[in-house]
Amino acid sequence: MSVRVGIIGVGVMGADHARVLASQVPGAVLQALYDADPTRAKAVADETGAQSVAADPLALVRDPSIDAVLVASPDATHKDLTLACLAARKPVLCEKPLAPTTAECREVLAAESKLGRRLVQVGYMRRFDPAYVDMKMTMLSGRLGAPLIFHCVHRNVSAPSWFDSRMAVSNSAVHEFDIARWMLDTELTDIQVFRPKAARADSPGAPVFLVLETACGQLVNVEIFIDATYGYDVRGELVCEKGTVSLGAPGRTEVSLDLAHGSAYPADWRPRFADAYRLQNQAWIAAIAGGASAGASAWDGYAAAAVAEAGLQSLAENRSVSISLVEKATLYK
Repeated sequence: MSVRVGIIGVGVMGADHARVLASQVPGAVLQALYDADPTRAKAVADETGAQSVAADPLALVRDPSIDAVLVASPDATHKDLTLACLAARKPVLCEKPLAPTTAECREVLAAESKLGRRLVQVGYMRRFDPAYVDMKMTMLSGRLGAPLIFHCVHRNVSAPSWFDSRMAVSNSAVHEFDIARWMLDTELTDIQVFRPKAARADSPGAPVFLVLETACGQLVNVEIFIDATYGYDVRGELVCEKGTVSLGAPGRTEVSLDLAHGSAYPADWRPRFADAYRLQNQAWIAAIAGGASAGASAWDGYAAAAVAEAGLQSLAENRSVSISLVEKATLYK
């Protein structure tokens, strides 16, 4: 069974999704693209073999020739476009965040719960990354004993021009919030955010350090450093009662030259998580074809947003903040 996909937003992420769906996902047919820049949409359509370019995102959602929608447009548009997909009863893969605020996320939860069927998947692709999956399988084997502490590191080369200091928590750390919830299979209950006193107050990419507690009493710590300069680098270590398991990066070539030996870091997240995006999109299409659901749910998108909001409050007030969640609907249990 083929699944005809429409993509809304073909900037960096959307264009990459189009390439992956067109060339690496069996059963996916790239039916239509939309972007606020029609020239860019046409260029990506020509490159990927998409059938058409839509003039309006809501028309794309309602188009009967499209079975499923991938939303990769700016964050502020995610909630309304996801709600439009639910109204059309079409599966949607929405890039993170599900919505900029928990109040907006709850609108999506309510609409999907009313349908009584999971149609929303949120693009927390690390759940499909082979290294994270292997870490979780090692933990679940029981050989290491119960998990106690999860250390996470997330570093970028430099902050983009539109980045502000709050986005280290609300835009970057949400990946760690989601992967910690998924890895430990529990909710995060408390958060405190620290910023080194030596960091420049006017630097949007200055490091932040987050300490969280789970409902099961485990600790999670996260370093986010957007202006790390040396390369894109994600690390993780799960400390258990009897041992530890560390996150391995995909194999990179090593070079010996000029009295030095080493390997290069990627400039951004795409090479590091290329397998994760491919596997996520394959799982999404396979689930649609089989009438099921896969990946992070709308509830997971809401939970990550709730942790981020508490984290921003902690950063502003310099204290630990409790993370409050609404009651989970039966659909997500």
